[in-house]
Amino acid sequence: MKQDIHPDYHEIKVIMTDGTEFTTRSTMGKTGDSIRLDIDPKSHPAWTGVHRMMDTGGQVAKFNRRFAGIGIKK
Repeated sequence: MKQDIHPDYHEIKVIMTDGTEFTTRSTMGKTGDSIRLDIDPKSHPAWTGVHRMMDTGGQVAKFNRRFAGIGIKK
């Protein structure tokens, strides 16, 4: 490898959605930093097969308010 052209590759701590932690190597941040995951293999429907609604910013509630009366005819 050529010297002084590659990013710093160091250890960081990854915190999963259930609170478990592991150490890996990355170019993100600096040595000792940590990253907290919002979605991981333990919670993502692609791996679990269970679908659940994650409304972190209120988008689902906003959608429901906006389109509450559409399609309902009495």
